This record gives sequence, structure tokens and C-alpha cells, in this order.
Amino acid sequence: MPEGDSIFRAARTLHRALAGHPVTRFESVFPQLTRVHDDEPITGRIVERVESRGKHLLMHFSRDLILRTHLRMNGSWHIYRPGERWQRPRGDMRIVIGTDAYVAVAFNLQVAEFETSRTIERDDSLGRLGPDLLSGTFDITAALARLRARNADPIGETLLDQRVMAGIGNIFKSETLFLTKVNPFVSVASLSDERLRALVETARKLLAANVTASSGHGITTRRTLRASSPRAGPSDRVWVYGRRGEPCHTCGTPIASRKVGLDARSTYWCPRCQPDERVNDR
Repeated sequence: MPEGDSIFRAARTLHRALAGHPVTRFESVFPQLTRVHDDEPITGRIVERVESRGKHLLMHFSRDLILRTHLRMNGSWHIYRPGERWQRPRGDMRIVIGTDAYVAVAFNLQVAEFETSRTIERDDSLGRLGPDLLSGTFDITAALARLRARNADPIGETLLDQRVMAGIGNIFKSETLFLTKVNPFVSVASLSDERLRALVETARKLLAANVTASSGHGITTRRTLRASSPRAGPSDRVWVYGRRGEPCHTCGTPIASRKVGLDARSTYWCPRCQPDERVNDR
């Protein structure tokens, strides 16, 4: 599933291409998007702005219309020039939004709804989101309070809950926990306020760094010469994610992994750098 930095970059790219221009073409395979009154069509409206909110992408049109999409596991937005050949088959197309200069195509989306400024504030999927880690108005105090409200839960699973903080996905969860030397399976209650703050601040830095990164080689959390090289593989660019059985970059201990949660997502950690402190309490 795309993480918060990917959604942020997608929204930024769409905004740069479409904002300020009238819609000249609109297509969708979703009936709920094509049921538009003849006197209020999508074509002719101005794309006012595109923004991300957590893992949701919001496209604002004139006359108070907002397209909300969520990429889930396989969704993506592409930008093309009019007449340019698409990189994905037409059967994967879900939405097409065209202007004179660009065509934005959404492929394999599962979630797409039209909202207004009133309905979007009442939307459960957005209204329950925690503070957005990439927002310029991020409230760390509110984020820490939401973490503390989950004191009994494992910290690894809690970081993935978008109602606590919006933007962290499975990769950044494992990488953040490694960099702060926190075991994924200890409870939130076992961590001091200082360690929780360090977790939040580290997650923000990782997300922000990947938003501004221009390498195009995927998520990078290791800022080394080797990791930034075009020849660097996934194991060079990250600390633990996807590296089960490989030696820890710091201590050489084989990286461990375990599937947890309802979605059985894999968590990666170094048993030596991130010891299970519960063992010492027995």
C-alpha cells in the first residue's frame, strides 16, 4: 500500500499539472461518479487544488465539488499529455480527468467518491484520521495523546492506525522503530513520553525526506553514499524492511520478521538493536 509520502507526491504532481485549468474531459467506470446532473457537469469546472490528507487524495473543483480517492494496495494516478500512450492497459482505467495541457488517469482505484465541503467533514474515513504527519500544521501534542490512548496495544500495530497518526505505512513503521531502537511488540504504555516523541519526530523526518527525495529509486531511509547510488538495491536503501535473514547494517544480527495484525502485515526488526524489554521485566 502506498505510504503517506507517495500520496503527498501524487497530490503535488496532480496539483502542478491540473490546478487552475478547466476540465475538458471526464470519464469513469464508477457509476457514483458519472451520475452528475446535466446542468452541473464536471467538464467546465476549474480544478482549484489537489491535496493529500493522510492516505486520501482530494481533488477540489469549482462550485464546491471534491473528488476523494484512496489508492489502497494497487491504485495509482498517472499524468500524460493529450494523445500520449498510457503505460497501463485501458482495462485498468478507473477515472480520466483531462485539461487542455494534461490528462490525469487513475488506475485500479477501489475508493472514489464525490464530496462537498459539508459532506467531507462528516465523512468517517476522513473525520477519524489522526494528525497528518506531512501537514504543515501537524500537532505533535495531539498525536502523543492519541498514542497514549492506546497504551495497552503493541506500538508497531498502533503506528499503523491512521486514527492515531495519518501517513505511516508498513515500511516507515519498521524503519522508524529500528531508528529509535524500539521493539515492535512492546506496549505503548512501556514507552516513556520522550521515546514516543522521538518515534513521532523520526517518522515525520523519514516521510518528509522521501517527499523531497528526487532519486526515483524507491523509499530510502539510509542516507549513505552506497544507498544513494543508482545501483543500490532495496537492502542498501533501508535498515530492516524486507531484509529478513540479512545482517543488520548496524550490528550484523540477522533481521527477523513476523506477520501480525488482521491484515497479516510483516514487521521487520533487529533482535539485538531492538531488544524485547518485556523479557527483562519477567
